[in-house]
Parts: sequence; C-alpha cells; structure tokens
Amino acid sequence: MLRRFKHTWRPDRQDLETFRLVKFFTLTGFVVIALFTVFLTLFVADRLQEMALKKSEDYAALLAANLNHQVFQQFVLPAAIRFQGRIQISDPAQYELLDTVVRNTIHGFHVQQVNIYDQRGDLAYSTDPIELGGGFLHVPAVRQALEAGERSIQLEVPKSMLLSLLFRSSKEKFLKTFNPLRLESVEIKLTPELGPVIGVFEITQDISRDMAEIGKFQLMLIATLVALMGLLFVVLRQIVKKAESILERRQEEQKELQAQLELAERLAALGEMVAGVAHEIRNPLGIISSTAELLRKRLEHDAANNRLATIIEEEVNRLNQTVTEFLDFARPRQPNLQPAEVEEIIERGLEFLRPEIERHHIALERHYAENGRPLWVDPDLLYRAFLNILINAIQAMPQGGNLVVTTQPGPQGKGRKIIFQDTGEGILPENAKKIFNPFFTTKDKGSGLGLSIVKGIIESHQGQITIDSDVGRGARVSIVLPEIDHA
Repeated sequence: MLRRFKHTWRPDRQDLETFRLVKFFTLTGFVVIALFTVFLTLFVADRLQEMALKKSEDYAALLAANLNHQVFQQFVLPAAIRFQGRIQISDPAQYELLDTVVRNTIHGFHVQQVNIYDQRGDLAYSTDPIELGGGFLHVPAVRQALEAGERSIQLEVPKSMLLSLLFRSSKEKFLKTFNPLRLESVEIKLTPELGPVIGVFEITQDISRDMAEIGKFQLMLIATLVALMGLLFVVLRQIVKKAESILERRQEEQKELQAQLELAERLAALGEMVAGVAHEIRNPLGIISSTAELLRKRLEHDAANNRLATIIEEEVNRLNQTVTEFLDFARPRQPNLQPAEVEEIIERGLEFLRPEIERHHIALERHYAENGRPLWVDPDLLYRAFLNILINAIQAMPQGGNLVVTTQPGPQGKGRKIIFQDTGEGILPENAKKIFNPFFTTKDKGSGLGLSIVKGIIESHQGQITIDSDVGRGARVSIVLPEIDHA
C-alpha cells in the first residue's frame, strides 16, 4: 500500500496562464467582431441609401424626359399654332395651359414642386405659388443645364435637419433635379430627336418616405445585431466563467493531489522506518513475554509478586499488539479472496464482542439483506476491519446506546453495502477529515492506526468507506464492497 514515488508531480500554472491568454484574446476578438459588425451595418445601410438615391435619380430622369415630351407636344406645339408662334408663359392663357400639362404629367408621382426657367434663367413657371421672374442664371445647376445641356442632381435637407442627416435620419429629404428643356422633332418616332435647349426643368422630389424606410431598416438591423451580439456576449461570458471555475477546481484538485502524494511519500518513508523498528522490538518483546510467563508460574504462591508478573505479561501483550498494528500498517497483507457471506463475518465479530456489548448495556439491532449471495473477499481481513469498527462504536457509547448493523445490496444491485450506526459521542467537525490519517487518535490509549488499516483493507477489496457524524448524536460508517470478478 505504501511505497516511495520516484517522481513527484507538481501543479503547473501554465494551464491557467494559457486560459487567461485565451480569455483575453476571446474577449478582444469579440470586441473586434462587434465593432466590425457595427461598421458593416452602417456600410450596408449607406449602400442601401445610395441605391435608393440612384433609383430616385433614375426615376427623376425618366420623369424629366416624359415631362419634356409632354410639354413640347401638349404646350409648345399647340401654343405655337394657337398664338402664332409667340410663346409667352407670362400670358395667363399660356400659363394655364402649361400648368394643366405639367400637373397632369406629374399627377400620381411623388413630386413636391416643378419649376421652369426660360433661356435667360428667369423663373417662368412654378407649381407652387411663389414669385416668378428674377435672375437665376447665377445658380450653377441652372447655368449648367442652359449652357452645357447637362443634367445635375442635388440632395437638399433643411438647415434644421442637417444634424439628423449626419446620423442617417430620413426626415424632410428632397431630391432636386435640373434637366434641360429641349425642343423635339415634330416627326413621330419611338425615340424623338432632341433639339436645342429652350429652358430648364427643376423637379423637386420628396424622398422622405423612401429614406424613412431605409432608416427603419437600418435601426432594425442595428438593433437585431446588437441583440445577437449581446446574447453572444452573455453566452461567451457564461462559457468563460464556467471554464474558469472548472480550471480553478482542477487547480484545487491538483493541489490536493500534490498534498496526497507528498503525504504518501512521507508515510512510505515512515512505514519503512516503522517496519524496521517493529522487527527490532518484536524479538526482545518475545523474550520478555516468555520470561514474564515463566516468572508468573514460579510465583503462583506469592500473590504480590505474581501480580507484578501478570502486569508485565499484560503490558508486553499490549505492546506486542501495537507492534503488530505497526507492521500491518507498514506492510499490509494482500487479500486472499474466497467466497464468503459478509453477514457471517459480521456475526463473528458481534459474537466475540457480545460480553462488551452487554457490559455497556448497548441495544443491538441487525437488519441483514435477504438472499444475499457470497462475495469474493478475504474473511480474515474483513473480520479485522469490522471488529475495529465495532470496537470504536462500543467505546463511543460508554453509558450505553443503540448499535444498528445493516446490510443491503450495493449500487445497481451488485456487491454489498454495510452500515454501522451508533448513538455515541460522534466526531468533532475539525477531526472529521483526519480520522483516516495514520497515528491520529482522540483516545488516551491506542496507536491511531486502526481506521487507517480498516481503510486499507476495504480499498484492497476495491471498496469504499465513508464516515458521517453529528456531535452528540453518533456516527454512521458506510462500506461498499463491489463484486470482484474472480475469473
């Protein structure tokens, strides 16, 4: 059971440091992913806004081309014929005709306002009741359309909404398109030929609704991603905490294992020393015991001296028993397995201790399992283990009490579970973890090896032993013996 370990394992903090490094990079990676997700969301929303603006621009270009065609076909040509080639929008009749054509053309479209500038850059027509005239040739978009015949587009936001635009707000946004108004050929063609520029269309579209939809989508996307990232962060934190607790527990287990290994090394060295000392003591003890016995026989008629010889013999026997315990602890015997009834072994111990049980006025109860089949055990070793436990129970009840011995099937119905329950003094909490330690005892007499030897015997049978106790209410010793495959 006890031997010297050639290598001593030391708990290394490398695993803990590695985990902390992984934890750092995991959290850092999460932050990077979160930031990347936010930027990706903003980028996608920005691209969607650009696509919506491009769609609005294309829509405005088609609307301008249609408006150019309708104005030319339904206003310029009829006005030229009706008014003998003199087109003057300031004339109420011509203005009314132009207004009818424009409004019929833009009806049903999201057009906020339509302005028409003449060749001099003056505002000649507007769908809104604003003041006409004035020189707008200084406006770059108007001049570009008149002089170069090129279309230009402007995104206009009220000054009070400039800050909201920076935050991708979609309130009160307008798209202004400046398109040159051209003459067309009078021939009927699928695509009419365009002539010189005679004015400029300014078409103002209200794109607030489209931008609002994009804004809602952007907020929904950000909220969804934030929720997902938050959930991911919570899950990640739980995983990290769980892994950290597992690693800390493993580190504590490693410390306990290290302490056990160091204790085993010390006990191995102590066992070797005890074995050597016990052998050296046993030979003189044998001589002293024989001499005391011979002396007692010779002094049978001398009561006083005979009593002294008897005391010497008793003390020698007690010392010899202690030496035997030392040898059993240092060099435990391997179990000689054979089929035996556990209950019969317990009964042997109870029968041997019956005088002590009766002397201490202890009430004995037996609850044995029925139809229990024999186990492969060493009867002599188990007898010593059970006897030691029973003696401890009796000594814990000097004023009497109850002793209950129970046997029942082991886990999953295999093997045997033995329970010794007494109503004695119990074990103090500070001593509960040390009761199996060698040489630990709370008695005035004794080597403190009894329970250590019991534990070794039970473990040599591949079993387990546990002790539960309440101070002043007794102790409960539970032993589980498995079925050993003897084949």
